[in-house]
Amino acid sequence: MRHVALALIGALIPFVAFAQMRIDVSGVGATQYPIAVTGFVSDEGAPLDVAEVIRGDLTRSGAFRLIAHPVAVSDTGELDFTDLRRRGADAVLTGSAARLPDGRFDVRYRLSDAVRQTMLGGESLVVAESDLRYAAHRAADWVYEKLTGEKGIFSTRIAYVTRQGNRYRLNIADWDGENVVTPLNSPEPIISPRWSNDGTRLAYVSFESRKPVVYVHTLATRQRKAVANFKGSNSAPAWSPDGRSLAVALTLDGLSQIYLIPAEGGEPRRLTSSPGIDTEPVFAPDGKTIYFTSDRGGSPQIYRVAIGSNEASRITFTGSYNVSPRISPDGQALAYVSRREGRFLVILRDLVSGAERVLSDGGREESPSFAPNGRWIMYATHLGGRDSLVAASIDGRVRQRLASSTGDIREPTWGPFPQ
Repeated sequence: MRHVALALIGALIPFVAFAQMRIDVSGVGATQYPIAVTGFVSDEGAPLDVAEVIRGDLTRSGAFRLIAHPVAVSDTGELDFTDLRRRGADAVLTGSAARLPDGRFDVRYRLSDAVRQTMLGGESLVVAESDLRYAAHRAADWVYEKLTGEKGIFSTRIAYVTRQGNRYRLNIADWDGENVVTPLNSPEPIISPRWSNDGTRLAYVSFESRKPVVYVHTLATRQRKAVANFKGSNSAPAWSPDGRSLAVALTLDGLSQIYLIPAEGGEPRRLTSSPGIDTEPVFAPDGKTIYFTSDRGGSPQIYRVAIGSNEASRITFTGSYNVSPRISPDGQALAYVSRREGRFLVILRDLVSGAERVLSDGGREESPSFAPNGRWIMYATHLGGRDSLVAASIDGRVRQRLASSTGDIREPTWGPFPQ
């Protein structure tokens, strides 16, 4: 069993927590792996049911079918494989959560193959009491990768903006909407939050100086800096993969164009020159290409330009309105918002084959964002008179809706894998 002492992920964002979100899940994956997650043996008074969080993660992924198991079993406990197979389980996760003398918890878990009756591996995670939920997410990630071969996203975080009355909040939460914290609370609008690739900083646009200004916010220190505060509008920040630069949309010479600036602030370098409005830049994973929205051809469409070249090529041709490009972590797919028959829908396009899939159905969607493993896309929607966030699997089979009772919720951005 591998032992891991986790750095406190919560220490990176020491802010006041607010209300959680309600989760509704629909759909299942094309295939579901049958797994039993037994109750974890834990000390009396443990503030969290670790096994229940793991079950929730695996269930919401759509990739697993949870098999009921009535008895708690520790990571060293004996298993009745005959009974597990009779229940239909191909695998079983057992574990424990023991309080240490210093107040921390040692969370241990073991995954076993119920068919071959062999152990597949396990881990021990030592965390503070406040990070038990994070440890559970990490355990679910470990199980997901062990059984599917792909990295899990349960321990990732999302950022989004809420509005309640005349207050705007930039929030950070676990992927499932829990552990909500607020690094910025303002009476003026906040838009376009974007994570740095190492997860330590957020770039966003704030109107607190009565104009749009791009800030970079370092989460661990709570320090923030205005890095684009030029004349006119400063908007739509996007991180370069190495975290050294930001692509931004500026109106230095009239119409909005794409510029490159150092992440610490500095002189802008112009990347696009067109007679139209260029905005919403996003870097390709190789850092050499930028996708952006432009109406240079008469209607908003998505274009691509190599850094250092003014030669932009158009990417979208279906429909007269295509905006908000986002590139998958492997650079093979493009997510964007397209107006189709008067409805604003999230489209996923394979950049190699050109095949498209409609991922949303509400008709009032915006701000798509890829999960770091590329298997999910989160977007904002307005449906039934309410704003919510939706995480949809890229095959369109599973949707997780996150709704807040604290006002409008919008502009989601999915953070990277924990470092």
